Amino acid sequence: MTINHADIRALALALPEAVEVDHHGFPSFLREDRPRLMVKLTPEHQHNFVETHADAIEPVPGYWGRKGSTFVDFSGLDPSVIATLLDLAWAGVAPRRLTRS
Repeated sequence: MTINHADIRALALALPEAVEVDHHGFPSFLREDRPRLMVKLTPEHQHNFVETHADAIEPVPGYWGRKGSTFVDFSGLDPSVIATLLDLAWAGVAPRRLTRS
């Protein structure tokens, strides 16, 4: 099964209290002009996903990448991997009251 921009947006915005904002003229996590999204992971999660999906997942170059910002080419990834990445990214920024359960 392939996943598209609309599917990813729906998955991301279905997370509790998730919102999409503008980031320099683009949606904050998803580029419409290519099959790529950006998620912020813990460095450990980033390392693990890069190791297992090196053809599709890579750290953002420089400082931001060292802090967990990660590019994901979703064109060949299983939707369950994308959902997991979105869940992990959400958990890293969600209010504690939402992540306790």
